[in-house]
Amino acid sequence: MSTEENPTGRDYRDTLFLPTTDFPMKAGLPAREPEWLARWQKLGLYERLRESAKGRETFILHDGPPYANGNIHIGHALNKILKDVVVRSQQMMGKDAAYVPGWDCHGLPIEWQIEEKYRKQGKNKDEVPALEFRRECREFAQGWVDVQKEEFKRLGVSGEWDNPYLTMSFDAEAGIVREFQKFLMNGSLYRGSKPVMWSVVEKTALAEAEVEYHDHVSHTIWVKFPVTTSSPKTNFPIGPVNIVIWTTTPWTIPANRAIAFNPRMEYTFLAHNAPDGQQVYLVAEALRERFLSEAKLDPEEWKVLWSVPGFELKGTVCAHPFRGVEGAGDYFDFDVPLLAGDHVTEEAGTGFVHTAPGHGQDDYIIWVENFGSKDIPETVNEEGIYYDHVPLFAGKFVLTRQGKEGTANAAVIEELEKAGALLASGKVKHSYPHSWRSKAPLIFRNTPQWFVAMDAKVEAAGGKPFRQVALEEIEKVRWVPARNRNRIHSMVETRPDWVLSRQRAWGVPLTLFVRKDDGTLLRDEKVNARIVDAVAKEGADAWFERPASDFLGNEHNADEYERVTDILDVWFDSGSTHAFVLEARGIPSPADLYLEGSDQHRGWFQSSLLESCGTRGRAPYKQVLTHGFTMDEKGRKMSKSLGNVIAPQKIVEQNGADILRLWVASTDYWEDHNIGNEIIKSNVEAYRKLRNTFRYLLGNLAGFDEAERVAVADMPELERSILHRLAELDDLVRKAYADYDFKRVTHTLSNFMNVDLSAFYFDIRKDTLYCDAPSSLRRRACRTVLDELFSRLTAWLAPVLCFTTEEVWLTRFPGDEASVHLRTFPETPAEWRDEALAAKWRKVRELRRVVTGALEVERREKRIGASLEAAPDVYVSKPDYVAALKGVDLAELAIASQATLIEGEGPADAFRLDDVPGVAVVAKLAEGRKCARSWRILPEVGTDPDYPDLSLRDAAAVREYDARG
Repeated sequence: MSTEENPTGRDYRDTLFLPTTDFPMKAGLPAREPEWLARWQKLGLYERLRESAKGRETFILHDGPPYANGNIHIGHALNKILKDVVVRSQQMMGKDAAYVPGWDCHGLPIEWQIEEKYRKQGKNKDEVPALEFRRECREFAQGWVDVQKEEFKRLGVSGEWDNPYLTMSFDAEAGIVREFQKFLMNGSLYRGSKPVMWSVVEKTALAEAEVEYHDHVSHTIWVKFPVTTSSPKTNFPIGPVNIVIWTTTPWTIPANRAIAFNPRMEYTFLAHNAPDGQQVYLVAEALRERFLSEAKLDPEEWKVLWSVPGFELKGTVCAHPFRGVEGAGDYFDFDVPLLAGDHVTEEAGTGFVHTAPGHGQDDYIIWVENFGSKDIPETVNEEGIYYDHVPLFAGKFVLTRQGKEGTANAAVIEELEKAGALLASGKVKHSYPHSWRSKAPLIFRNTPQWFVAMDAKVEAAGGKPFRQVALEEIEKVRWVPARNRNRIHSMVETRPDWVLSRQRAWGVPLTLFVRKDDGTLLRDEKVNARIVDAVAKEGADAWFERPASDFLGNEHNADEYERVTDILDVWFDSGSTHAFVLEARGIPSPADLYLEGSDQHRGWFQSSLLESCGTRGRAPYKQVLTHGFTMDEKGRKMSKSLGNVIAPQKIVEQNGADILRLWVASTDYWEDHNIGNEIIKSNVEAYRKLRNTFRYLLGNLAGFDEAERVAVADMPELERSILHRLAELDDLVRKAYADYDFKRVTHTLSNFMNVDLSAFYFDIRKDTLYCDAPSSLRRRACRTVLDELFSRLTAWLAPVLCFTTEEVWLTRFPGDEASVHLRTFPETPAEWRDEALAAKWRKVRELRRVVTGALEVERREKRIGASLEAAPDVYVSKPDYVAALKGVDLAELAIASQATLIEGEGPADAFRLDDVPGVAVVAKLAEGRKCARSWRILPEVGTDPDYPDLSLRDAAAVREYDARG
């Protein structure tokens, strides 16, 4: 600065009120976050929250238990962070939001890992004593519980980590037994033989939730079933007539017992001249051309005879294609009736469906509807191998232990061809059920299992049928997104009876006794109580270790009863958690919220609903929130083979958990969503801007105390407009958190902090904060608003940026007992709202855009170096803009040294913006001398004789500064 500009030569930098803070711009989150975790642990933060919230309205998010069988992945991180944001936000909105984390410790995911270990050692699991095997499963699960617990805590997830729930803890196992006994006692439990999805690799039935669908190549065959008895209503052609079926499971042909048709479809007789004479075939007319094409049959050789309505086929009987073949004996000498079924469609095949009641749900249903549950054949064992009593195919296997195709399909196709029953064959690629654990294809297999009847009466619901109770309760629940109501409704509406049993070793057993002579179930409350007591003291192993007499007592003869050794489906375990976690711990139930991935509509959401409806007549939850799946940046599913797996541990290690939390809260998590290096980088940049804003607030609030506070009525309009915006944000943030719309919270607050504050309010008030005297009303009002901004922004963002907001809060308000998380969202005074003022300042901000745009052109053209060198003339022709600018310091608004408002259109070459009509700007150079302190160029500089190098405002500020010594 020249001598002319600063004749006194004084350095005024020490008179400026520049920001002062120890808050670092570089976050260093990977190193700092563990320090905050240790502090919270020492502080007993979760326990203090429970104590401080006593008496408040509760909000209970009940944790769906992950499996304890490996390190957490990005889906786990998303799920747990979402839950933490929910719990923290509800707590800060004034609720008592307890959170008890839990783990699923039983079942196939754990057992499979131990079996894998045995396989690598060349050991057979079946050769290991059951109790030793169960002990290894328990130790394995506990080890991963410990690992996952630390990984979840590292994400900043707050909860009752010192007392989580484990489905394998003795009290939990006793609770599961107690819930199972309720189904035993209410009469809805029964043993039946039905086809269930079966894994020959894992040798167990699987629940729908344990099944995933992948493309699979299957054999396709078109098979002739010769008609032996024609329908009394149908005029069959002269000569042999064959019903043609199509199937993708050739191995099930030996189990065929019927053929299904649709009475509402039309069927056509086709004549084919073969070398051994004419044969006639019957197929659906709508599928005739497709049948000939896909079976690669020459349509020129096939002649249409006539068609008949499907209902006329009732009474038709066929022979099994293996009847009378060499080596079959009389095994296949039974009738194959045609049965009417609505599941037969015109979508594929021939219009006739091969029906093996032991190997398909629809097959089973139509058979039972016509003949009851008798005569359903059992053809393959638990390993998918044909039983010895099945001729031609004994010892053939459907799948290998590795899930590859076995010898059964080829053997059946070969025998069909030898018997002259194979019309055509091929292969098709289609979606097929696979085990989500072994990834091997499944089969449908008829096995004895334990079921809960979906039509059983529920006493707790006034005797309504079980299914009806569940469907009615679905209607009472808030589903987020709302479309999920229809999804689970349709699943429950059509689901078969609930299969509870599994033929495995690791889990809670079906603790019941069956009379050997007549198969009746023992229902005795005293026996039940003894079982529960033993499990509570010794765990579920007691069922296998203790003699039956310990449970049966003197009232029953142990020799007359069979002890069931199947284990419960793990979905029953987790479906019972509302009972042994919430109710048993005195936590309000039903829960306010269940939150899991969208696949849980067929898993935990449904098993919990069924368990609670069947025992209590109501849903266990009031709301259900779902999230989608995390894909890579290209929208692909993550897999090790693609090399696109993003590990949450790596993100935390490199960038910090708050970056991961910001990503979770900023994404459209309701849908499938993406993550990758570029997405993480964008979140790092977004975080940097938020941190910058907090640093600015801290720096400019240094030394602020209550004596500075200015009443709202005394504040300048600019400050009052910011308070109005805070009032609007208060409503928005609370509603968005209540709606679980976290993206709206983060995006709105980020936009507010970057645009409304950094680019507007802070930009304008920087001169006031740095240069005004401490006693200045304008500066005090600004600092008052900064204090309110600090209070609210730290609270509103605390549920998301739990580490950073703690650091920000303690930087300003240090203390051993302090924490931002002990706060609630501040209440907003009604006087902050001023709609008229807000409307006015929206106009002011529009006009400001034109002025700053004009000055940017001047800088770009190097006609000015900084905006303080300018003195724009602002032409305004619209009356509403003129009115809006009343009382506004236009120079301050534009961060110029001077500015002049002129009513009128302005010169033709003035700067304008198309979207702000009626405003034109002519940029001019400011006149006067440059203030040595604020650098504003004003004619008044030098008029104060004590400070000849300062503006009058700056002279007054320095005079006050000097007076303080």
